[in-house]
Amino acid sequence: MDILSPFQIALSLLVSFEPELMGIIGLSLGVSLTAVGISLVIGLPLGALLAAYRFPGRGAIIVISNTFLGMPPVVVGLVIYLLVSRAGPFGFLGILYTPAAMMLAQTILVLPIAIALSRQVFEALNAEYAPLFRSIGPSQFRGIASLVSEARISLITIGLACFGRAISEVGAVMIVGGNIRHSTRVMTTSIAQATSMGELALAVALGIVLLLVALIVNILTQIVRGRLQDHGYEL
Repeated sequence: MDILSPFQIALSLLVSFEPELMGIIGLSLGVSLTAVGISLVIGLPLGALLAAYRFPGRGAIIVISNTFLGMPPVVVGLVIYLLVSRAGPFGFLGILYTPAAMMLAQTILVLPIAIALSRQVFEALNAEYAPLFRSIGPSQFRGIASLVSEARISLITIGLACFGRAISEVGAVMIVGGNIRHSTRVMTTSIAQATSMGELALAVALGIVLLLVALIVNILTQIVRGRLQDHGYEL
């Protein structure tokens, strides 16, 4: 087979908006964006809290968060599988082999990144604004809200980093999603499946989309970083 044939077929699939291909892309983006949104809603305030205040259990939260940063995705997938399987404690939810389980897996993988990166940003801001906070004496909630508001531009880069991690995940989502056609098959798992079955055109088409997503994320990150530097932020 001509080595260029899969690329030619892949381009035709993309240009024609082949339904199955579009469904895979749409599910991938939906699952990853939802997981990133949940992670940011939880991780950003928690990162600000860890950066600005000392409280019982703070060290344990940091240790657990940092541990999950290096956790192999397949281990996360296995743990979630055991928890939500029929024999598991949360089996009654019935989310195994559904997009919900995939969102859960990606959220657990991305959340530590959101916490760690936001804590670094907020620690730098807290050092700058701590004297002001002490003088006006805001509540913990208002203090955290002030930090989040001040860091809103920097947080965009955190969101982009989290999305890049989520969209590229394969091991955990394959375990808890099952890679079921027309149901839980996303871009990364589809590439692995298509390659093993010799469907190189589909694999190449999805690979092109993933590369474009990575390129767009990196371009947006550089734009945001440039804007931050223009406003005097040290990165």
